[in-house]
Amino acid sequence: MKISRRHLLAMSGATAAIIASAKLQAAEKAAAATGLKEAYKDDFLIGAALSASIINKQDPKLVAIINKDFNSITPENCMKWGEMRNEDGSWKWGDADAFVAFGSKHNLHMVGHTLGWHSQIPDSVFKNKDGSYISKAELEKKQKEHITTIVGRYKGKLAAWDVVNEAVGDDGKMRDSHWYKIMGDDFLVNAFNLAHEVDPNAHLMYNDYNNERPDKRQATLDMLKRLQKRNTPIHGLGMQAHIGLETNIQDFEDSILAYSALGLKVHLTELDIDVLPSVWNLPVAEISTRFEYKPERDPYIKGLPKEVEEKLAKAYESLFKILVKHRDKVDRVTFWGVSDDASWLNDFPIKGRTNYPLLFDRQQQPKPAYFRLLDLKR
Repeated sequence: MKISRRHLLAMSGATAAIIASAKLQAAEKAAAATGLKEAYKDDFLIGAALSASIINKQDPKLVAIINKDFNSITPENCMKWGEMRNEDGSWKWGDADAFVAFGSKHNLHMVGHTLGWHSQIPDSVFKNKDGSYISKAELEKKQKEHITTIVGRYKGKLAAWDVVNEAVGDDGKMRDSHWYKIMGDDFLVNAFNLAHEVDPNAHLMYNDYNNERPDKRQATLDMLKRLQKRNTPIHGLGMQAHIGLETNIQDFEDSILAYSALGLKVHLTELDIDVLPSVWNLPVAEISTRFEYKPERDPYIKGLPKEVEEKLAKAYESLFKILVKHRDKVDRVTFWGVSDDASWLNDFPIKGRTNYPLLFDRQQQPKPAYFRLLDLKR
């Protein structure tokens, strides 16, 4: 029987599809057996930020994902001042203790987040009842009490701390926060010294967003050099890495080299890649920023188009190629969340959007980006 050219082409296409499907199934099977933490065990830690909801609900599916793919965890919110302290200054330990118990049970590297931040902290910490600022000595006393109490409680259990968070503004100047207005650079110096005195074995980091960008990178380097001149015990630099599909990934390589030249270990601390249309000129993680909801700003309610899914996978792949290249300088890569359904980017900077920034989808299934990262290590 003679087979036409059209039928040959159809058979060829079908064969290619079968081969592609077989490759995908093989990749998924390998992933089920391997997981990210195993694939990158010779490179750096692979972490995830966990919400209090994840910790308290202990959903078996999510716990299984965490155990298979991650060997480090960071609390999303439960160790921030506003979550740990009542208005009168008394402590709320429940969620933070549950986080540490979870990490200890599953033998996970744990990072504390965060000891000093301008956000999620009441004005009453800084101001008198008449609205005037308290004295520097008064704030130093409050800072000492806060840091020594929390670091002391978890000494020997948490391997690392984001000691100070986001002290440099997007304008390349020191952020004009209440902390900085009252204490200046002493805000940072004291925070690191206090944490180090209480737990000398903890790895202490400065953490910020957009500090891979050349302008903010330089401002951050200038600050770090000032602090190092004062013998401040800073051991690591955290790049949050809240980025978008159009972010210049090369900036990360330049930043890894620049920060490690100061003797600091580099961490990607809050990695996610926003796939939705930007409503500003650059990715910003200042949580007070909000924009109005409009349908055109939320285009993927019914699912992420394949071409965008591919862009996301390529973006993650490009970034991880750089990280693996500089594995000797990078300690950890932590994703800000586990799966898309619970990502903070569903509500930031516009409440109610449908975002897809992580490696696991809204049904907690691994996405093409996940398999792309596994493929890098095969």
